[in-house]
Amino acid sequence: MISDSDLKHLRRCVDLAKTALEKGDEPFGSLLVAANGEVLAEDHNHVAGGDHTQHPEFALARWAASNMTPEERSNATVYTSGEHCPMCAAAHGWVGLGRIVYASSSEQLVQWLNEIGVTPSRVRNLPIHDVIRDTTIDGPVPELAEQVRQLHRQFYALRR
Repeated sequence: MISDSDLKHLRRCVDLAKTALEKGDEPFGSLLVAANGEVLAEDHNHVAGGDHTQHPEFALARWAASNMTPEERSNATVYTSGEHCPMCAAAHGWVGLGRIVYASSSEQLVQWLNEIGVTPSRVRNLPIHDVIRDTTIDGPVPELAEQVRQLHRQFYALRR
């Protein structure tokens, strides 16, 4: 179930995705939020330089591993504009982060990229629950997913 607080955090993720787009990067943004609601860290995609492991969810998992106890990590929530890829889902699982909330799903992303003629990634898009277990996962959120869709359309329109 998506709360008003969840929506607020997801909107920030969409804003971070816009920032990534403005910097010439793929539009993804994420937040790490403590159990008490405090935003601990945020990031956006940084893959434009050629290192395709520079996803915000992966960076947040590394930050959490260095700065939080295992209990704090398990009680934290990661919010993201797009569902974790398999690499980020595995990082999330390995460091023991808690709930994941996303605005748009990997299934939606595949459909959108197919519609605009983008060649599929070498890495399969898998739902998070196919990569990690015992994690509460909520999403997509239709009103925000449409905003994310438009950001991806803009990104690929600029590349053509």
